[in-house]
Amino acid sequence: MIQRIQTLYLLAACILCVATMSTGIGHFHTPQGEPVADMYNLWLTLSDGSHSLRPWSLFVLLLIVSTLSFLDILLFRRRALQMRVASFCMILVVGWYVVYGIFAWQTCESFQAEFRPTLAAALPFVALVALWLAFRGILHDERLVRSSYDRLR
Repeated sequence: MIQRIQTLYLLAACILCVATMSTGIGHFHTPQGEPVADMYNLWLTLSDGSHSLRPWSLFVLLLIVSTLSFLDILLFRRRALQMRVASFCMILVVGWYVVYGIFAWQTCESFQAEFRPTLAAALPFVALVALWLAFRGILHDERLVRSSYDRLR
């Protein structure tokens, strides 16, 4: 299980999603450069110190992806299901970026502010690449097993 490269890719995707959940993903500021708010996956911290729980769905999406990525490692005996779970995780990461863009756009409109993403906002993309590489590794294993099975018949 551990010696398979796709296990490492799935573990990397899980770790990257957890890292994104625990850091800030964007800053809002006025055109003059004054800070307006900081965006996290679970809340929006305004410059006066209050919190808004608007982007909680970002946290939920990353929590689902990180949990499924970790559990996907344990499905090494059922490669077809493992590929489906990896595909579903990839769709959820793309959905995270869609929701991230919508929340950033709505907040910019409501505060008349500019948005600047942080480096942590790029980590789900790296997780998406890791999930894709894991999918390819699982597919390669499945083809290898099928070819061996056909040869033995």
